Amino acid sequence: MGQITLDHVVKRFGHQEVIKDVSLTVEEGAFVVFVGPSGCGKSTLLRLITGLEDVSEGRVLIDGEDVTELRPSERCLAMVFQSYALFPHITVRDNIGFGLKIAGLPKAEIAAKVDEAARILALEDYLDRKPRELSGGQRQRVAIGRAIVRSPVAFLFDEPLSNLDAALRVQMRVEINKLRDTLKTTMVYVTHDQVEAMTMADRIVVLNEGRVEQYATPLELYDRPANLFVAGFIGSPRMNLLPVDGIDGDTLRLPGDHALPLPGLAADRGARPATLGIRPEHMTYSATEGLWSGVIVVEEQLGSDAFFHVEVSGLGMVTVRAVGERGFRTGDRIWLDLPHDKCHVFDDAGMRIDFSSSGAAAPAEAAAG
Repeated sequence: MGQITLDHVVKRFGHQEVIKDVSLTVEEGAFVVFVGPSGCGKSTLLRLITGLEDVSEGRVLIDGEDVTELRPSERCLAMVFQSYALFPHITVRDNIGFGLKIAGLPKAEIAAKVDEAARILALEDYLDRKPRELSGGQRQRVAIGRAIVRSPVAFLFDEPLSNLDAALRVQMRVEINKLRDTLKTTMVYVTHDQVEAMTMADRIVVLNEGRVEQYATPLELYDRPANLFVAGFIGSPRMNLLPVDGIDGDTLRLPGDHALPLPGLAADRGARPATLGIRPEHMTYSATEGLWSGVIVVEEQLGSDAFFHVEVSGLGMVTVRAVGERGFRTGDRIWLDLPHDKCHVFDDAGMRIDFSSSGAAAPAEAAAG
């Protein structure tokens, strides 16, 4: 139980179309994250699933049943919001069981469900406290406990960690992952934080201006972005994206008389390369030789990593991630190389071009699965 399907869903506010023909399926028991920049429609899409917003076109199905016209209370879903929305004057125990009390369940059944939720969330020692006596992470666990006791077919989380500091966010990510393994229930999670998305999800929906750019596993998004938007959005620091001036055989011509041989990239293919992508950690570097040379304009030293922002004549700024590097400083000249098997090529429409030693190529699919 808990499969959620969006079938050509459209949402309009007046004449403004904010969700544009979205179709995707969240499989039973999966943890799916909606991620994208502010205003991309991720929270609106979640609210369409819950019924808090009406669908303008299309259908929402839960376990194959069309629930598009059902009220939120009839969809057997539980939602956890960014705001804890706890009642300050009653205890944790009463906050968790409040919805069950309103529904008229027997006191013994409410007590049993609250105790079980408290056990799962390690809240047994806090049941008789008021919300003001809890930390932010504990309050968020109470809000999650209020959802657990309803025994929903799916949990929906709308940026639940946004109000927490960095250390608590890491702790709560771990706790939500543990909760997912314990409950084995479908979870749909909205965030603008790609670290949360990458570390928690089975699959990620990357949204942009109300459209699904790609729906895939975290590693597939990282290793094989379907288009320029996904390539630039997923990854921190972001992928280096360099303009391509043209192609000679299997060699890309880049600004500043730079060239990059890419075996298998045939000259007569239909899609014309327009952008070259390489992730900062995939660039190799040397003090003495390489394909390109440049000057380190900014060095960001984090201890475990160093980020070099290198000005390459004709190309502009290129970012290099150097694990544990201590030998380079701002102002040093550095030589860069790009491993062929780590390069990404995009056509003039921004779509991925796949290439191999055989010369076969095809744009990657960005459609929802």
